[in-house]
Amino acid sequence: MENVISQIERAKPFFEAVSRNKYLRAIKDGFVAAMPVILFSSLFMLVAYVPNIFNFYWSETVEGLLTKPYDYTMGLLGLLVSATTAKALTGSFNRELNENTQINETSTMMASIIGFLLLSADSIEGGISSGYLGTTGLISAFISAFIVVNIYSLFIKNQVTIKMPKEVPPNIATAFEDVIPFSVAVLLIFIFETIIRNIFGTNFAQMIIEIFQPLFSITDGYLGLSIVAGAISMFWFVGIHGPSIVNPAIEAIRYSNLDNNLQLFQAGEHANNILTPTTSFFVITMGGTGATLVLPYMFMILSKSKKNKAIGKASFIPTTFGVNEPILFAGPIVLNPIYFVPFVLAPIANIWIFKLFVDVLGMTSTVYFLPWTTPAPIGIILGTGLDPLSIVLAILLIVVDVFIYYPFFRVHDNEQYELELSEQEDGSIDEKTDDKSVEEIMASQNNIEETKVLVLCAGGGTSRQLANSLSRGAEEYNANLHSAGETYGAHYDIMKNYDLVILAPQVASNYEDVKKDTDRLGIKLVKTAGQEYIGLVQDPEGALKFVFDLLDKKTE
Repeated sequence: MENVISQIERAKPFFEAVSRNKYLRAIKDGFVAAMPVILFSSLFMLVAYVPNIFNFYWSETVEGLLTKPYDYTMGLLGLLVSATTAKALTGSFNRELNENTQINETSTMMASIIGFLLLSADSIEGGISSGYLGTTGLISAFISAFIVVNIYSLFIKNQVTIKMPKEVPPNIATAFEDVIPFSVAVLLIFIFETIIRNIFGTNFAQMIIEIFQPLFSITDGYLGLSIVAGAISMFWFVGIHGPSIVNPAIEAIRYSNLDNNLQLFQAGEHANNILTPTTSFFVITMGGTGATLVLPYMFMILSKSKKNKAIGKASFIPTTFGVNEPILFAGPIVLNPIYFVPFVLAPIANIWIFKLFVDVLGMTSTVYFLPWTTPAPIGIILGTGLDPLSIVLAILLIVVDVFIYYPFFRVHDNEQYELELSEQEDGSIDEKTDDKSVEEIMASQNNIEETKVLVLCAGGGTSRQLANSLSRGAEEYNANLHSAGETYGAHYDIMKNYDLVILAPQVASNYEDVKKDTDRLGIKLVKTAGQEYIGLVQDPEGALKFVFDLLDKKTE
């Protein structure tokens, strides 16, 4: 087992580089930007169709009103993501360009939308078809964004633009600079789509769906689901944020499956696609990566070790809502050989059992999108449209995960308990030494204006924990400090408003990428390790001292 972990750790630099790949990052950030749209649309579908479970049906008029917002949001998801992905990718390219030679992100967004429409829409009488403007057009959205931004980068970097006299206002001059790359990008996509249509007799989006259909089937099979679930856990186990690597590669499949499930459900047919965002949130990563929902409760209830009991009490609430970093790093679970097998096995077992319920027992697969912070058992039940079997499934998954984790938990707890007994016999005491008090550090800052701190993590949950800890510390010591937690990828436009950016452990590998922006803006940047981060979350005074001590030092 240790040899397996060692091999994975050796490959860590490669996988970290993959997670920082600008194209994968653009896909992830594009979806992050579109998340309010996805959540908004799902609320209407829940209201429209969950009552059907109780034999209550809205009239056709009311149903039409409730589904209209969905059609104009999720029904246009591909179009929206083509723009947000282009914006995110433009930001990545701009960080590599001179400040005086920047790509206009508004222009790339518009060009990407037009390119997407060329690839995904068909002309019909009175307008264009909308069949591939939603989740089925996501691959086209990514391709359009990638082509557009690369064309812009090529032309802007080499200054192949229309240059206006200095007397022309900057906004007008910028518009003329974009004419050539905009035209070339759109014309290139138009030519590409025309060739595809003449060869295959259909638009690019439909062709891609047909080509990738076997891949959709493979990912919904037991082997494909095992690879997806196992890869996410293995990456996280060695400290690499697994979803950042795996999810961008399967986003189009996940969202297309969810949309297809909903259509089947509405038609009264069996929704049987397994891999969706909802199953990822609440089955594969039940309680967070590694399916760790049960672990904090086991620590809290079954531990003989005082330390493990304390960790369980501190981490059971955030883990219930899908934020499992407290148990991952404080346990520790990550990089702890004892937990490698259950950490990888539990997610695979969960998704296999889910598939058995759908394929064999006829349970409805997930048809609704819910926020990832929804407690997993509730997410499973609501996500399947309140299918009665989902209640049985949720209970069964908890029981199975307890059985998978228990032997390994017991070994770990016995080790920790024996260590505590030996420490008591030795009379050793773990003392902390403080060089400076919080008040002294704050006084040395001599701050007059408010200090602003931005904490970043992969999903926004972990970062808000530290932001809240800082807020409590600021309130206790009357410090003029404002802190906020945000999702990595949603920080580009707001980062300039802060004095310090803190990277949570799961996005620490992005340090060099973020540093390009913070150096340009004159902002202090720091990355944190797992145990260190959890300590700051649990210690508001220590978190406050950490921040002011950093700001007291010179920028690197």
